[in-house]
Amino acid sequence: MSTRICEECTMAKGTKQRILDEALVMFAQRGYEGTNMRELAQALGLGKSALYKHYASKEDIWTSILDALEAHYSRSFGSEDNPPPVPSSCDELVEMSMELVDFTIHDEKIVLTRRLLLAEQHRDEHARALASEHFLKRLERIFTHVFAGMMDKGLLKRCDPQLLALAYTAPVSALIMECDRYPEKEPEIAERIRTFATHFTEAARERGR
Repeated sequence: MSTRICEECTMAKGTKQRILDEALVMFAQRGYEGTNMRELAQALGLGKSALYKHYASKEDIWTSILDALEAHYSRSFGSEDNPPPVPSSCDELVEMSMELVDFTIHDEKIVLTRRLLLAEQHRDEHARALASEHFLKRLERIFTHVFAGMMDKGLLKRCDPQLLALAYTAPVSALIMECDRYPEKEPEIAERIRTFATHFTEAARERGR
């Protein structure tokens, strides 16, 4: 492949990503129905024909955004093939949890994704499935793995790790969404999450003694 062709491919890839990034912002702010291709093209400094050269329709952009966000979540939070390490102590568990919370609150794509999925989950089946996955199921799977590993290490009482993970992640997810609604209260909410995580793990450890 010639150098020129490689450069053109790189430029096209960069433009496709720019389109997805800008579309994510618009979809999150205006919703799917409130976003149109002409305004998206204008925001990017492109003609509509150039936009359609990369994506056939608004629905094509929508689907590509959701697929890209799914990949971003998997890289950021881990997956079945790449689970997080099991903490060696309850204090380490709290710190790991707070790192995930900090990332979730501050990563721009994750924040926009939450906004987007909350707004569109009742309209679009794909968005509804991703909302369920991202707001609950993925964290539940991550901490099921974590708690099962900590039980194997003798750090927590042996019980159903999936139920323990649900009890742990549901309140944290609710508090993160509270932070989205009241960003000025972020430090206070983050401290509440840390307090909850500390008390939860202390109670689980005490039950194991």
